[in-house]
Amino acid sequence: MNSIKWLFLQTRRMANWQWLVSKCLLLLICLFMLGTQPALAGINDDTYDGNMFVVYAGNGSLVPAKETLAQALAEHKPTMLAYYVDDSSDCKKYAIVISQVQAFYGRVAEIIPVNLDTVPAKKSYDPTEPGYYYSGGVPQVVVFNQSGKVVLNQKGQVPFETIDDTFREIFDLLPRSESIELKRRSFNEFSSELAK
Repeated sequence: MNSIKWLFLQTRRMANWQWLVSKCLLLLICLFMLGTQPALAGINDDTYDGNMFVVYAGNGSLVPAKETLAQALAEHKPTMLAYYVDDSSDCKKYAIVISQVQAFYGRVAEIIPVNLDTVPAKKSYDPTEPGYYYSGGVPQVVVFNQSGKVVLNQKGQVPFETIDDTFREIFDLLPRSESIELKRRSFNEFSSELAK
């Protein structure tokens, strides 16, 4: 009979121990969930959410830039500098426009996003450095023609049409009013053409 009582007490102690461990684990999980902050990424606030081109424009190919300003100017390549900071709501909204410019002109012109947090603070800059053209506001767009002359320098959210018109002049293309509207095919349209 003593062995039965002893076995019953051991089983009960084991059940109490398992119950205690499960309650402690549940308490730890609850404390962990209450202690962590939710990820609050927003295009309308001035908080850092990560690389704005990846998060808001869906384009990670812009950063880092393929070439520096000095390299692009030495190659006589039309170039666009786009000054930004990752924690500015205006820049976050403008990331889509920069990505759109890259979609149309990225193969023939150099699109260089310049994060102002990475520009060294100096008293003077060379004309081949992005800091030379920065005028104190973000976003800012500077477009150079093939000879390295600045043909567009504007602060604020410069419309895509303005940048497009500038590149059309640089590449001697028809004005937008005389040319057909460029559209990208959606994946479904492309797939349906393959199916025919």
